Amino acid sequence: MLGKRLVVISNRLPIAVITEDGKKVLKPSSGGLVTALSPILDVEGGVWIGWPGTESSEEIQPLINEFNQTNPYKIHPIYLTEEQEEEFYLGFSNQTIWPLFHDLLGLTSFNSQQWETYDEVNRLFAKHVAAQILPDDFVWINDYQLLRVAYHLRDLGVNQPLGFFNHIPFPSPDMFRRLPWAQQIFDGMIHYDSLGFQTIRDRNNFVAISRQHLQGANYIKRRFYTNVEVEGRVVRVGNYPISIDYHEFNRGARQESVQVEMEAIQKAYTAEHLVLGLDRLDHTKGIPERFLAFEHLLEKHPELQGKVSLIQVVVPSRTALKSYADLKQELDSLTGRINSRFGQHGYVPIHFFFKHLNRNELIALYRSCEVALITPLRDGMNLVAKEYAASSIDQRNVLVLSMFTGSADQLGRSALLVNPYDLEGTADALHRAMHMDDSERRKRLRALRAQVKKNDVHRWVKQFVGSLPDAQLKE
Repeated sequence: MLGKRLVVISNRLPIAVITEDGKKVLKPSSGGLVTALSPILDVEGGVWIGWPGTESSEEIQPLINEFNQTNPYKIHPIYLTEEQEEEFYLGFSNQTIWPLFHDLLGLTSFNSQQWETYDEVNRLFAKHVAAQILPDDFVWINDYQLLRVAYHLRDLGVNQPLGFFNHIPFPSPDMFRRLPWAQQIFDGMIHYDSLGFQTIRDRNNFVAISRQHLQGANYIKRRFYTNVEVEGRVVRVGNYPISIDYHEFNRGARQESVQVEMEAIQKAYTAEHLVLGLDRLDHTKGIPERFLAFEHLLEKHPELQGKVSLIQVVVPSRTALKSYADLKQELDSLTGRINSRFGQHGYVPIHFFFKHLNRNELIALYRSCEVALITPLRDGMNLVAKEYAASSIDQRNVLVLSMFTGSADQLGRSALLVNPYDLEGTADALHRAMHMDDSERRKRLRALRAQVKKNDVHRWVKQFVGSLPDAQLKE
């Protein structure tokens, strides 16, 4: 697909360093970016630059070397100090940018020391990138932790085209201006040649903000992008919804190992209807609201008590932050209260798991749960919805989806859209999903799967690559 070497830069490498039996080992990491780009790098090769999630040690570099010798692409680690991790990652990235960009102003903190460290780490990334890239490389920088890398690359004399993709929502002008460093963040972003966003709303938000920050710019709007002409440069601002490798999940769902996992699920859960919730631990995912909507379903339809269970898997994330630890405690409390209220002998309303899943467990859950209840309060895209559709080869599953996800723009016609703040409306949609006749289920699911298959991760990459000046594509 690419006519150039692909260099991906993100906050985290696609691996995690963990300890097993007293030894450091590398394991594939999770997350939407890894899910999307790993299949591309497996085919194309290239380099992935990022933080391995740990400080440098003598144990790690041999593991990095082994990875680079045995995989289609190479990884280049950037090590952060404990202070940088605290102030750049846990601080400014996840207590300022993340909640602000998700419209959670009440959870947003503004700390000047964290801002200075954020910019310092962006400069550190730029130095590593400048030392690693070749003149003909396709340089693709990703996500909200690295908004100012292009600014520092230009300062280092790097003049080749630079692409940036923002995987989370981009805020409205009114929300963006709350940021004390809004001008510096914007100045960092406008140094990219191509800016990619998930939805047309995100793209329009950035263009509206640029009108406030740029003088004398010219705007040329097209269907999928807007060209911003300023000071002799053209910055392409586009909306390119991220996706998954449809065929990987479709094939995976047919494997015998997945069938074995499904049989284990059928033995473990006695409820007639299984509903799936799957999220990282995060305030944006709307998990407490989901639990309350499920409780309202059991209140409103007592005949379902004993017949429907919610399997909620929460993947641990940012547990070092107190607000995230508090969220986990809230979920534990809600689970206990609802199960105490509606539980019966042999029946548990909510099965709550705080863990990572392997691929077979994940796909088996997708196939086994007739309803996926995906209800974030705000989400850039949400690839779980697309994975669920691609894995649903039995043609009987129903997707209930928040209207505040980026994926709702693509999948909304075939899913049941809900407002996650509307507990009664979400409960009604869940009730409808469970009682939907087979013909409607098949019709909706066929449309979901066709949409994900057509707009897969390879098309996403092709669209974004094509947005860079002089990008070369090959079939």
